[in-house]
Amino acid sequence: MKYLGLIWHSVWRKKIRTSLTILSVFVAFLLFALLSAVGFAFRGGEDVADAERLIVLEKVSIINPLPSSYQARIQAVPGVEAVTHANWFGGYYQEPRNSQFAQFPVRPYEYFTLYPELQMPEEQLRAWANNREGAVVGSQMAEALGWEVGDRIPITATIFPKTDGSMTWEFDIEGIFASDDPRGVTNFMLFDYEYFDEARAHSRGQVGWYILRVEDGADPVAIANAIDRQFENSPAETDTSTEAAFAASFAAQFGNIALIVSLILGAVFFTLLLVSGNTMSQSVRERISELAVLKTVGFEDSTVLGIVLSESVLIMLLGGLLGLGTGWLLIQSGGLLPGLYLPASTILLALAFMIGAGVLAGLFPALKAMRLSIIDALAVRA
Repeated sequence: MKYLGLIWHSVWRKKIRTSLTILSVFVAFLLFALLSAVGFAFRGGEDVADAERLIVLEKVSIINPLPSSYQARIQAVPGVEAVTHANWFGGYYQEPRNSQFAQFPVRPYEYFTLYPELQMPEEQLRAWANNREGAVVGSQMAEALGWEVGDRIPITATIFPKTDGSMTWEFDIEGIFASDDPRGVTNFMLFDYEYFDEARAHSRGQVGWYILRVEDGADPVAIANAIDRQFENSPAETDTSTEAAFAASFAAQFGNIALIVSLILGAVFFTLLLVSGNTMSQSVRERISELAVLKTVGFEDSTVLGIVLSESVLIMLLGGLLGLGTGWLLIQSGGLLPGLYLPASTILLALAFMIGAGVLAGLFPALKAMRLSIIDALAVRA
């Protein structure tokens, strides 16, 4: 700590160069925070043994539907407390670019029973259940699109035409729900399954997946196995897993998101090491005579090594903490990236990356400074 003033002064010896390097580090760790949160959302998950809710999918592919008759049979499995189902609708509002939010036809009371973290006034839930063409939307989505209770909005289908051949479905917004889970996502829309099933032109009597809640004390693994055994050798066999595994299989339809994130981060940090290493090499070259003077007045080789390494680590920490903090604020706010979460383990990993990258970027310049000959360095100055 007694050399902190010297280290700080040396870091800012070339203010523009240092600022640009810190900016590069800032961008790298901002991307690290945001992409890590995305990757965690796709690959993170619960073990079946700890799950409270399970998802029942068609065994071959998530895009294959299941018969609606399965609900009663799943409900009859010992240890199952409640069951409902949902479908992927796949529509957009006004323009195809507005299709980033999901729409699910569900049974109103059943769905909100299975998801008690979703909060909405009882009168709005009742109004929705009593209106076949009613819908409810999450608070994040309502705010983004400017929707309010009482609006009638058109959704253009991409998968399910109506029986009259029209692709436009109109809904009355009867309620806006929020989530009491700080990591909860509310950028989706729900509407009535019975209306959807009667009005669609094909695939009637089928659902996308089932959602069930396990009774307190029941074994989720045993329940999952019992459900899947029940439908063995049927035309639509099932695969029962956690909600996290369901999210991962849904994401897999778009590619290996976790691998893509890892490759991007790898490229970012490789470039960061090159930029930071170049900055430290230039700094040491420009200060050869100054480092020689430090050795002349009694600084040991190991001390010079530590000072140069500390400069590199300090630059990495300044930019890294700013980038990581900005990413954390964006994720916590939920406005730009709703529903994502940056775990403490990722923050600790980022800190380790900052220190490790700082050491790697400064190692060769620091070794050069440590091995510097006083006579040669002062001769160069002369």
